[in-house]
Amino acid sequence: MSDKFFFMGRQNARQKLYSLDYGTKAGQKTGSKKYPLQLIVTSEARKQEIEAQVAEAQLYAEITVDSSADAVESISELTVQLGKGLTVKHDQTPARNEPCSCGSGKKYKKCCG
Repeated sequence: MSDKFFFMGRQNARQKLYSLDYGTKAGQKTGSKKYPLQLIVTSEARKQEIEAQVAEAQLYAEITVDSSADAVESISELTVQLGKGLTVKHDQTPARNEPCSCGSGKKYKKCCG
């Protein structure tokens, strides 16, 4: 007999994906106290510059200095955080029969709408 006639609860179509752990790190806010940025710089002077940028952006970071000859600076996490824009919020336009937001006292449909 087929499963069509003897259905025993909901079958999850994406069951295989959950077992492969394709989850994202959306709950982790990088740059916070709990999840600080992991930055690597090549000198103490550069470390002070980066600390100033981190403090200005109100973020938290663990900055390590790697002064070996083949050291590579890794501040990509900081550049991503600094490049994010702010959330844009727009005022909601009034309904047709509400007073206009320009302050004329007329209905919105007769003034600006």
